[in-house]
Amino acid sequence: MTDDSDLDLSKAPLLSHLLELRRRLLFCLVFFVVAFGTSYQFAEQIYAFLLQPLTNAFSDATDRRMIYTGLHEAFFTYLKLSFFAAVFFSLPLILLQFWRFIAPGLYRFERTAFLPLVFATPLLFLCGAALAYYGVMPLAWKFFLSFESLGAETGLAVQLEARVSEYLGLVIKLIIAFALSFELPVVLVLLAKVGMVTADSLVEYRKHAAVLAFVVAALLTPPDLISQITLGLPIIVLYELSILFIRRSNADRVGRERLQTAHHGK
Repeated sequence: MTDDSDLDLSKAPLLSHLLELRRRLLFCLVFFVVAFGTSYQFAEQIYAFLLQPLTNAFSDATDRRMIYTGLHEAFFTYLKLSFFAAVFFSLPLILLQFWRFIAPGLYRFERTAFLPLVFATPLLFLCGAALAYYGVMPLAWKFFLSFESLGAETGLAVQLEARVSEYLGLVIKLIIAFALSFELPVVLVLLAKVGMVTADSLVEYRKHAAVLAFVVAALLTPPDLISQITLGLPIIVLYELSILFIRRSNADRVGRERLQTAHHGK
């Protein structure tokens, strides 16, 4: 018969892990709340930063303006912007806390294998967001503004008066689409480590992946070729880099196994 004290000891590790998980989640939540409040205090400056590509696309025009058509629209737009900024700034901390929670339960070679992915995730996320902001938006906004006219043929001028909520929604959609798409290497490497894909299988479906990349780009970006090509091409490049990284990782693993076999043989 099992002693009650043995049951208590068996429950102790699980309870300690749950307490640690709660502590880390609370820490992330507190940081998110602080980031949200800070972002709301600087919401106008953050919005001005996101508005800069459109401001530059307007060239030297000084009579441009942003509008909102509902009394609450600007307020909720700033709330949405603050939430987005808080998530953006909290992501590295959340990943770090997740890594610190699972790392003690991993073997040393597992920690060596997964640690680069932890650091690569926010870095690739930031690279994707930067490409959307500095690369895609200036080109896309100029393309959309090219449809303005002075009304020489119709008698009425056609001019953009963007709503603050619609503009922010489009910007967030673009940034998230590019940032998440740049996480493709992390996803593929993780799938390779658990045996769901291999470098050879990725090579076999390379053409399908290229077509799928542009389909995803067409669904996630505005309906212009500039945005779609600018997202589709990096996805294909990241796909190829993932194949190289998986092959390199497999070669290193095989090398370690051979060294261990030779060492045990001696």
